[in-house]
Amino acid sequence: MDRERKIIKISLLGICVNAVLVAFKLAVGILSHSIAIILDGINNLTDALSSVVTIIGTKLAGRAPDKKHPYGYGKMEYVGSVAVAILILLAGAGAFRESFDKVLHPAETDYSVLSLIVILAAAAVKLVFGRYVKAAGKTCHSEALAACGTDAVIDAAISLSILAAAGINRAFSVNMEGILGVVISGFILKAGLEILMEGLGNVIGMRVDSGLSAELKNFICKNPGVLGAYDLSLHQYGPEHMIGSVHIELPDEMTAREIHGLTRQITEDVYREFGIVLTVGIYASNTVEEAFSEMKQTLSDLIQGYPEILQMHGFYVDVEKRLVYFDLIFDFQAENQAEIEKDIIRRMKERFTEYEFIVVLDSDVSD
Repeated sequence: MDRERKIIKISLLGICVNAVLVAFKLAVGILSHSIAIILDGINNLTDALSSVVTIIGTKLAGRAPDKKHPYGYGKMEYVGSVAVAILILLAGAGAFRESFDKVLHPAETDYSVLSLIVILAAAAVKLVFGRYVKAAGKTCHSEALAACGTDAVIDAAISLSILAAAGINRAFSVNMEGILGVVISGFILKAGLEILMEGLGNVIGMRVDSGLSAELKNFICKNPGVLGAYDLSLHQYGPEHMIGSVHIELPDEMTAREIHGLTRQITEDVYREFGIVLTVGIYASNTVEEAFSEMKQTLSDLIQGYPEILQMHGFYVDVEKRLVYFDLIFDFQAENQAEIEKDIIRRMKERFTEYEFIVVLDSDVSD
């Protein structure tokens, strides 16, 4: 709740700041006949709307899980960032249209000293406020809030560019309103597109961060008896709600009681340290591994000839049933996975005729 209150508080402050800037910039823009200042003011209006969307998204994301949505509503924050991006893109498209018309049909502008002071003050306010909101967004793990902060910093740069154009106009009587408006709209569209792609990526589901993956696997492998951690899969249901699964490799002599205690301990430790709800699966490892070292080495050497294969794990030999199990992780670009699997099985059976080989093809979902 503290996180939610902080996001809403900052968003309300953003609405107030942008409302004041809109009023001043529209007044200055109309009085000085400056399309660039008017568009900058309209851009601030979309910033205020973005803050409204952020508040709505945050409130919806805070709803408790229910039967229809058992993982909660955390992804509504990502939907909120997408909505913010769409507002920014619409503002950018409108700015481009108006600015291009001014390039074709330029109008006289009249920048007063007061208008220049207002522009400079607005740039300073947006720069300080934007940096604050962006930092708060990262601290709160709120993409929508961070997007609002990024947009505010861009607004500051836009205001400074308007100030530069006004200086050129006063010094050399060169009207750059239309050209500057096109440049401004380009920045707005670029920022909106970047925020949109990031938001959509999180809605669809993105690859887990490599640093988090490595840290989590190393943390799990520190437990006594754990020989390796594989198949880590994490799913984000909002900035603060992540669930997933992992397979750990254990000696096949461990009892169910021992495995139960170990996996429970791992689950509790991971949740305490990372806030991740993790399901733990098991790979058995032959206790007397030396007896099958030749077979495992032969398989490893064979796999080296297939660059499409990223990793082999879960190797286990069931002596009584004469079965050999192992998993293969293929690159997403590999199109002939089934053919490679059959070829590997065929070549292994030629070398170890008394065994059958069972292969599971895994996806490259994490590093």
